[in-house]
Amino acid sequence: MVEKLTQTWITSPKRLFSEVAREACLVHIYPTGTSMGCRYTLSERSLMLGRGEDCDIRLQDHSVSRRHAKIEPTPDGFYVHDQQSTNGTFVNDRQLESAWLLQDGDYLRVGNCIYRYLAGGNIEAEYHEEIYRLTILDGLTQIHNQRYLSEFLDREVVRSQRHNRPLSVLMIDIDKFKLVNDTYGHLCGDFVLRELADIVRTTMRKEDLFARYGGEEFAIVLVEADNAEAMVVAERIRKAVASHQFRFESNPLNLTISIGVATTSGDMEMNAANLLRIADENMYNAKRNGRDKVVG
Repeated sequence: MVEKLTQTWITSPKRLFSEVAREACLVHIYPTGTSMGCRYTLSERSLMLGRGEDCDIRLQDHSVSRRHAKIEPTPDGFYVHDQQSTNGTFVNDRQLESAWLLQDGDYLRVGNCIYRYLAGGNIEAEYHEEIYRLTILDGLTQIHNQRYLSEFLDREVVRSQRHNRPLSVLMIDIDKFKLVNDTYGHLCGDFVLRELADIVRTTMRKEDLFARYGGEEFAIVLVEADNAEAMVVAERIRKAVASHQFRFESNPLNLTISIGVATTSGDMEMNAANLLRIADENMYNAKRNGRDKVVG
């Protein structure tokens, strides 16, 4: 559900701008590509985001209005204002209804584009930490990415072989996801991916790994879990998604997922790539058998 933010604009004229803002910036974290990691320094002049040629941050994305959002410096810091955009401006996934004072670490979403606001005491250190986060996390869902999944699974397969312990992988795919994008647009598709990630994240143990594999596919690595245990976890996740009422703007959505399960018990011939391939094949078998199923 899309929540809306309201906030009272309070200024403190006694404080100088530089005392509050110092070095603040926006870091582009999504979508991936040449812009990912770009830093936009905020200063004592306002900054406009949009598709228009006169914008300070120009975004070539159909989901962005010509003049979409404006960031204004004040004695208290930086306020973001929506410019009556078509798709709205969001902070931490909540739609703005009025000016909002950005806080260190906030996520600013303009159309499909997401920025992280940094305003800490050591902006350079925070920026480099954010760049590292971008190498291991998916910018949209804030769960681990495929690169980190590969490294983690490689280590766990070796541990499984060394100690002859079970290890399972789940591959999850959203059923008929293309229909969601075609019907409601990519903003809705992004919303579904974020919300699904939040649902699954609540079911996870600390020792396990949840990652976005690509597109609408996700993967879970279940440490020390045999096939029977993995099937129970997969079924719990399937039911949680099927029973959840997704709602994008005024549109209610009922979604399902298909899950494939693969398990090893320390087989020396098994590797990370084979585990993912078997789980992926089982996931597609679940789709061929009618979707909204677990196969393993």
